[in-house]
Amino acid sequence: MSVHDIANQYVDDYAAANPIGATAMGIVGFDDQLTDYSPEGHANRAALTRRALRDMEAAEPTDEAERVAKAVFTERGRVSVELHEAGLDLADLNVIASPVQDVREVFDLMPQETPEQWETVAKRMAGVPDALDGVRASLLASADAGRVPAIRQVSKVAEQAETWAGMSGDGYFRTLVADADVPDALRGDLDHAAQTAQEAYAEFAGFLRAELAPEAREKDAAGEDVYRLSSRYFVGADLDLREAYEWGWEEFSRVEREAKEVAERIKPGATLAEAAAALDADPKYRVTGQRALREWMQNLSDEALRSLRGTHFDIPDELMALDCRIAPPGGGVGAYYNGPSEDFSRPGTMWWSVPPGKEDFPTWREVTTVYHEGVPGHHLQIATSVYEQSLNRFQRLMAFTSGHAEGWALYAERLMRDLGYLSDDGNLLGMLDAHLFRAARVIIDIGMHLELEIPAGTGFHEGQRWTPELGLEFMLTRTITAADHVRDEIDRYLGWPGQAPSYKLGEKLWLEAREEARRREGDAFDLAAFHRRALRMGGMGLGTLRELLVG
Repeated sequence: MSVHDIANQYVDDYAAANPIGATAMGIVGFDDQLTDYSPEGHANRAALTRRALRDMEAAEPTDEAERVAKAVFTERGRVSVELHEAGLDLADLNVIASPVQDVREVFDLMPQETPEQWETVAKRMAGVPDALDGVRASLLASADAGRVPAIRQVSKVAEQAETWAGMSGDGYFRTLVADADVPDALRGDLDHAAQTAQEAYAEFAGFLRAELAPEAREKDAAGEDVYRLSSRYFVGADLDLREAYEWGWEEFSRVEREAKEVAERIKPGATLAEAAAALDADPKYRVTGQRALREWMQNLSDEALRSLRGTHFDIPDELMALDCRIAPPGGGVGAYYNGPSEDFSRPGTMWWSVPPGKEDFPTWREVTTVYHEGVPGHHLQIATSVYEQSLNRFQRLMAFTSGHAEGWALYAERLMRDLGYLSDDGNLLGMLDAHLFRAARVIIDIGMHLELEIPAGTGFHEGQRWTPELGLEFMLTRTITAADHVRDEIDRYLGWPGQAPSYKLGEKLWLEAREEARRREGDAFDLAAFHRRALRMGGMGLGTLRELLVG
């Protein structure tokens, strides 16, 4: 088999073994099923990957495209197998992206317009108890092997499960089906499946509190061995973690200086926090109501698509639809993106998760977020990969790496400033706040998990070692991100080691690659052509990206 044939066959096999992943990728045929998250299910998927890796390693590329495809698949496959062999897939429980959230969130991606589509939803909902039983079995097996999540993650995920179960409100599943326009017989099936799913989440929350919490570790830090492997999965490269930690401080100081200059223009003599408060109080930068927030997001996203198309980027018709929505309650605070289906029948979607009951939204922080999640950020990059038929299906649908994608999205924010879209000082401070926040992530994520010392000259608890409490204090006092978001973020970092630094580290590589191309090509350098080539290569690890773009 050729390199592309092996990769394409792997996507087919993996979709059958991971129906939730198939729906996320927009692969049809599995929408009435849920993923087996039991130890046997994890072992089955690891075996698929090992077999494909053996075939891939034996395959001889016939051209440059196959050489690149082999490198991408091999790097991603090897780290996936290593994660399984370390038992980290069975132990996966965190507040943002673990099987507990996947089982709930997959329903957001399902079509829900016709009775036939609602029948598929009902069948999948009926499988929620078995899916959560699989998660439970894996967590117990992992605990027996001495790998237990931290109590912070156990408690917070229990809270999420209780929200989705309707223990403090209507619940996710009953709300989902409440307005479905279906025949009476199907209505009964939907209501029963929704109730069954909510009861399963309630029981799972009880399991977390009664059985897993007593075994959970108090210490949040993952430790260097787990962190290094997890970081390689998210970044796609072996990092010198202490070098990255030092660079994070340098980058934080640089962005902080620039942000203070902008704050001075907004309110002379003000601190960053005081300038932020002035912007929060300015009606110019405010929308009221979640519906108004969604409309504001959609309008800004649509305008970016229209104005960037044909000027700075090639954007085909299929990418011009980007749906902006408010996320159901219960998840983490913030914005996130889901890519389009393989055939683009489901458009890319930008979700905004807001704190319960919040109705007043300052927009100056969020203009840059729309560019990050939409265009020219995630939507342009990820949907371009899905669209690019010269890539195999693994490259188009499964080669996503956080460092590559989040790095591009952060690079896209900076690019929009360079292109003149952030000339307003309020919106510019919002962008700098986002970059300050991401630089702080490099510092405290590595610092907390490796329990590193805070260096002299930083003006923050110098000489002490990082703890979650110091991480929270740093984010609350040295950034101007909203407090509710910051508290949510600390929980995220501690349960998802190595992901948070991937934004700034990825952006760093994208900037280096661009400047290296500019140096090599001199006056012939074409920024649009550089972006076109980079986007059409699809997803990959940062190590592979460096090899291809920098050399």
